[in-house]
Amino acid sequence: MKALCWMGVNELSVEDVEEPRLLNDQDMIVRVRTSAVCGSDLHIIDGYVPAMRRGDILGHEFLGEVVDVGPAVRQRRVGENVVVCSIISCGKCRYCRRGLFSNCDNGNAEPAGFEALYGYAGGGIFGYSHLLGGYAGSHAEYIRVPFADVGAFSVPDGLSDDAAVFASDAVPTGWMAADFCNIESGDVVAVWGAGGVGQMAAVAARLLGAARVVVIDRLPERLGMVERELGLETLNYSRDDVPEALRDMTAGRGPDSCIEAVGMESHGYGPQYAYDRGKQAARLGERAVALRQAVLACAKGGVVSVVGVFGGFVDKFPMGAVVNKGLTIRSAQQHGQHYIPILLDRMAAGEIPTAHLATHPLPLSDGVHAYDAFKNKRDGCVRAVLHP
Repeated sequence: MKALCWMGVNELSVEDVEEPRLLNDQDMIVRVRTSAVCGSDLHIIDGYVPAMRRGDILGHEFLGEVVDVGPAVRQRRVGENVVVCSIISCGKCRYCRRGLFSNCDNGNAEPAGFEALYGYAGGGIFGYSHLLGGYAGSHAEYIRVPFADVGAFSVPDGLSDDAAVFASDAVPTGWMAADFCNIESGDVVAVWGAGGVGQMAAVAARLLGAARVVVIDRLPERLGMVERELGLETLNYSRDDVPEALRDMTAGRGPDSCIEAVGMESHGYGPQYAYDRGKQAARLGERAVALRQAVLACAKGGVVSVVGVFGGFVDKFPMGAVVNKGLTIRSAQQHGQHYIPILLDRMAAGEIPTAHLATHPLPLSDGVHAYDAFKNKRDGCVRAVLHP
């Protein structure tokens, strides 16, 4: 079969690879119909996620048709159209029973490296290095899905593939980010990042009761999309003084909650950003411009919700602001199995718009071009979706 493979830092290629097969009783095989690129993939492509091997298949946000199931699979059936959570979780361990699916004790099939870094192993992720299980990704014609009854969900009738695919990752990640904020009526929420996750976090914040939601980015086409498709306010950090503007919007208080949906390669300006770039190039730290700004902008007693991907260390973190303003910081990889069933219903009801995110539908054979457009923000690319 064909698959989009990581061949080295900033080197991708569509290759012929072996088709997957059932390995465990709870596995299923899915014929991929739609697989979306994701901002967190760029950290892999840029070489900031270790333990990638030449030929590893990328991709973790996908849906498709079930073509085979293991003997212990009870909820899924051959021929069913399913969206699959990007996080791989067993559903039975202590953490899964508490709804903390990305902390699963059994989802990571290759836990040694993760345990060496963090002292424990979290859940696995499709196509996201051998630190997180070594699972083949979804940018392929077929994919093996472990724990099928836990991580796969039937796609409602009437929801297109290019809209439903974002229920795999962007929608639940964004919803979780807003859910972490404990939003109350009248709250102001600021979201850093106008990509897929940031837009879904903004939608969730509004649906959960925020009176005002402000999305921060520097790309005019993305900010325009937020205003046009979601009807929300925006700030352009390339021209606006974001902290000052947020204070002006909130009578000097700052947002009640701040959501960081950018991660370890956040962009910025000035000496601090140059320092971050140098440290990251030497693999000594990560770029955390958006995270620092969110902490400093947040109102006293507020919540900073972090769903951008970080993997290592952050310098110059304003811990004094966290302590003296009494902030709460919440973060996680998405607990998608907890959120996806409810979110699919809301998507089918038209409450959560997602189809506009799929700006570049392309065949799998154009996967290299898709990531070039996505990484370099060419032609207004917000998300490319690949169709094998």
